Amino acid sequence: MTLFHLSHTDLDGYGCQLITKEYFKKGFFYNANYGLEVKLNLNKMFNDIEAYKSDEILFLITDLNLTSQESKDLNKKIDEMNSDGFNIKLQLLDHHGTGQKSAEEFSWYYLDTSRCATLITYSYINKELDGFSQETKTWLEPLIHSINAIDIWVDVGTSSFEFGKVLLSMVSQVKEVNAILFPELNREFRHFLLKESAKYINENSANIKLDNDVHFLKKRFLMGDGNDDTIDNLSAKYLVKSLESLKENLTVTYKGHKGLLTYTLGSISIPANAFLVANEDYDFFIDISRKGNTSFRADGKVDVSFIAQKLADGGGHPNAAGCKFDDFKESIDYNEVKKFIQDKLDSLK
Repeated sequence: MTLFHLSHTDLDGYGCQLITKEYFKKGFFYNANYGLEVKLNLNKMFNDIEAYKSDEILFLITDLNLTSQESKDLNKKIDEMNSDGFNIKLQLLDHHGTGQKSAEEFSWYYLDTSRCATLITYSYINKELDGFSQETKTWLEPLIHSINAIDIWVDVGTSSFEFGKVLLSMVSQVKEVNAILFPELNREFRHFLLKESAKYINENSANIKLDNDVHFLKKRFLMGDGNDDTIDNLSAKYLVKSLESLKENLTVTYKGHKGLLTYTLGSISIPANAFLVANEDYDFFIDISRKGNTSFRADGKVDVSFIAQKLADGGGHPNAAGCKFDDFKESIDYNEVKKFIQDKLDSLK
């Protein structure tokens, strides 16, 4: 069975995917917040599934409640695909009471407000599928209980609850790998941290020990087999390596000069400089935020203060500048952002 799994963008959502990733040998993972992100990710899943028509597919949604209309649209789409020769089982596992109407209408919409989605997903695999080995259950179950405690606010004051608080903070503060540019790596990073956290859970003062070590766990992931360094430098090196694998898709141009465009990266001084040093054919680096705040960096070949000033009355100096685009519309689609910036750069020709 091939898994296509959409889940929320918080501790509970990633906890669900940690579980399915442990169980399924073949899986594709997606994460979304509510609203437009859900629709866009569902459309991407439908497109990706096209290549697996001969497979038995589990189309799983966890820790996300759908509106009645969203549920009707999804049900219709899956029925159409199955009528066209696909073999797709649709299953939603959630605990948000706002999905009650959809749960009453569709058999595939499982709702239980008494448990977090991670615990529901774990129970589903153990009851509806072949389940986990005892070895896996031994490390996984205590972690799930901590996620459940903090997510639905039960067992307050217990060691599970306190450990869950650290997990919640740890997963929400994964900023070193950008989730829009590198969704797979960002997800892998969070899953790594969660799985490593399970090694602490039975120790005395486990929450304190984990809280003390989160910084070092992050560094271990970022350095891989390399040498130790500050987390800023490790993040920059990891980022440069990741960007180099995607740079052709992230390239924008200005009067014959090549630049790299990132979205929601933030704090680009160190990574932008590291990328430009490592890639001599690139002359400038741009990062734009969800709100249109834009940072420019260069290596002496392009005056980015001129670009920032001409594009949006920004300023700075030749190698570091910034501006804000008031006409920028937030998007989760990088290609839309790239077109916006490239059109702006082309307007200066």
